[in-house]
Amino acid sequence: MKESLNHLSNQKGIRTVEILSIGSELLLGNILNTNSQWLAEELSSLGLSHFRQTTIGDNLDRITNLISEISKRSSLLITTGGLGPTPDDLTTEAIAKAFNSPLCERKNIWDDIKKKVTDSSVSKQENSSLKKQCLFPKGALLIENPRGTAPGMIWNPIKEFTIMTFPGVPEELKEMWRNSARDYINKNFSEGKIIISSTLKFAGIAESSVSERIDDLLRLDNPTVAPYANIGDVKIRITAKAKNAIEAKKIIKPIKEKIKNKFPSYIFGEDEDTLASVLIKELSQRKQSLAFAESCTGGLLSSFITEIPGSSKVFKGSIIAYKNEIKSSILKVPNDLLKRHGAVSEEVAESMTIGLKKLLKCDWGIAISGIAGPGGGSDEKPIGLVYISIIGPNNKITNIRKVYNPIRNRIDIQRLSVNECLNSLRLILLSKED
Repeated sequence: MKESLNHLSNQKGIRTVEILSIGSELLLGNILNTNSQWLAEELSSLGLSHFRQTTIGDNLDRITNLISEISKRSSLLITTGGLGPTPDDLTTEAIAKAFNSPLCERKNIWDDIKKKVTDSSVSKQENSSLKKQCLFPKGALLIENPRGTAPGMIWNPIKEFTIMTFPGVPEELKEMWRNSARDYINKNFSEGKIIISSTLKFAGIAESSVSERIDDLLRLDNPTVAPYANIGDVKIRITAKAKNAIEAKKIIKPIKEKIKNKFPSYIFGEDEDTLASVLIKELSQRKQSLAFAESCTGGLLSSFITEIPGSSKVFKGSIIAYKNEIKSSILKVPNDLLKRHGAVSEEVAESMTIGLKKLLKCDWGIAISGIAGPGGGSDEKPIGLVYISIIGPNNKITNIRKVYNPIRNRIDIQRLSVNECLNSLRLILLSKED
C-alpha cells in the first residue's frame, strides 16, 4: 500500500473494533478459524479495544445486514474471507450494498492478476470470474496481496467508520497486515498506548491451586493477571498497558517475580517455552542424551521432542514397544515378568527402561506403559492407569504411578502421560539428582 493514507479517516480515540469472519466452511467446522485469534493478538498489541468477533456464512443479504449493524456500533471493522473469484466470495459486494455504493473496476488490479495467473488451462469463463476481484467501491484504498490474486481494501463508507478487508488464507492475511494494515491502524486508530503480555507456564499443579495462591493479583487493573488451563499445564498471562514496550515490561516485571517466588518448582518456562523445549535446552547444556521406550503413547512422546528445533542434539531415538513381543524381543523384558505382572506394571516399565538404556546407550531413558482406553481396564488396573520409569546416567531409576480420571478420552490420557514424562524428568534435572 504505497499511496498516501492521509486522505482517509484520521480519527483517534477509537470506540471499538470488530472482527468479522466470512465463510460457510467456518460455520460448518470444516476449517479452524485461526485468523480471528491472530488478529485479536495483533489488535491487543496495538492497544485497541476489541470486544466482539462474529462468524457468518456466504449469504449476501445476511452479510449486508450485519455490516450495516456493525457500522452503527463500531469504528473499525476487519473482515477476513470472501474475496476470491468464486460465486460464494461475496464480501466486497455485500459491503458496497450495505452503503448503496456502486462497484468500479480497477484495471491495474487485472494486470496484476494476469501476471500471477499464468496457467494456460484457465478458461475465458474463469478469466471473467477472476475479474470479480478487480471491483471495489469508489474511494477505497487497496491493500496489495503479494501472495494471492485478491487484494483487500480500506474504505470509509460513512463518517467515523472504516472497513478493512482481507482474504481468508492465513498466509495472505498476515503478509498484507504486516506490509500495510498494521501501520495504517497504528497511525489512525492508536490510543497512544500499547498492550504487552508475558506468560508464565506451570506443570504439575491445577489451575484452581494456582488461582487460590495468587487471588490478590487476579484483581489488579494494570497489569491484569489471568489464568488459563490446557491439557496438562496451566498458564498465567500478565498483561500491561503503557505508552511503550519498555514501560509495559516495567509494570509486568514485579508481578512476574512475585508469582515466580510463589511457585519455584511448578513454573517450567515463559511465553513460547514448552516442556519439551525446556528439556532439550537443559540436556544440551549438560551434553546428555535422551531416549524413549513407548507403549501406550505410541510415539506421541517422541513427536513432542522432535518437533523442537535442535532436538537432534540430545534425542537418540525411541522404541515403540506396543506389543509384548516387542517388549521382550527388543527391550529384553523377561517373558515371566510380563506374565506375572502384566505389561502395565511398575516392574515391566522399569525393565523397559533398563533395556532401552542398554540398547540405545542414552544418558537418560524414559519408559511408559499404561491403559489409555476406552477399553482394556479392570478393577485392579483401571483405564487411565500409567506407569513411567526414568533412568539416569548413574543408573538410578525413578518409578512413577499415575491414575488419570477415566472420563478423559484416549487422546487426553496420552497427552497427560506425555506431559507427566517430560515434567518428571524436568524435576529430576532441577533437583540435580544425576
